[in-house]
Amino acid sequence: MIRLNVNIDHIATLRQARKAFEPSVVAAAILADLAGASGITIHLRGDRRHIQDDDARVLRSVVKTHLNLEMAVTDEMIAIAAEITPTAVTLVPESPNEITTEGGLNVLAHEVEIKKATGALQHAGVLVSIFIDPVLEQVEASCRAGAQQIEICTARYADLTDPRHSPQSALVTEELFRLRAVARRAGELGMQVAAGHGLTYRNVRAVAAIEPVEELNIGHNIIARAALVGLERAVTEMLAAMNG
Repeated sequence: MIRLNVNIDHIATLRQARKAFEPSVVAAAILADLAGASGITIHLRGDRRHIQDDDARVLRSVVKTHLNLEMAVTDEMIAIAAEITPTAVTLVPESPNEITTEGGLNVLAHEVEIKKATGALQHAGVLVSIFIDPVLEQVEASCRAGAQQIEICTARYADLTDPRHSPQSALVTEELFRLRAVARRAGELGMQVAAGHGLTYRNVRAVAAIEPVEELNIGHNIIARAALVGLERAVTEMLAAMNG
């Protein structure tokens, strides 16, 4: 069965809005685990807008399933990840002014730098995943850089399936074809395959059904739902949506 990693960044966003100590990211991780999530994802950003260094350290000691640390390819972040040793690191692009990650990492343009970072992280015992757009050349570059996993960016699919927009079934079908082709190629190269970005209760099923995708990383939609019905129910409902 496909795995769900719950991104709890926005629990920290709510906490940081008042520079308080609640809500607790540790409590959120425990509730997500109790609800059936396979792991927890956090993004330690350079500007520390939500998750803080101590959050990552404490969560490493608490999360016994799978802790996925998203981070930019910088010396600072590589050193932190090597110290904390999460289960996995996902290398992502990062811009100071973005609201959320705006697309995949351009591995082709930074292959030497990324290969060096991948080697350092693997030396520390961390599985390395790279967040990429659904482009075959980026899969090939990720493999050459030594990544054991790719996470396919589903941002365009999410935008095309946004209920606020007019239905665009032909474009949705075309984008799903791209996602399948990239997933299949990564599998042929012996890489693990994850997906995420903008996935919701409404659109997740088609992505969860793609072979050989084995992991989804979903945050905002779950936390938004949790604000109304509670985190455990929100996670349970997402698992049900994933599995039809």
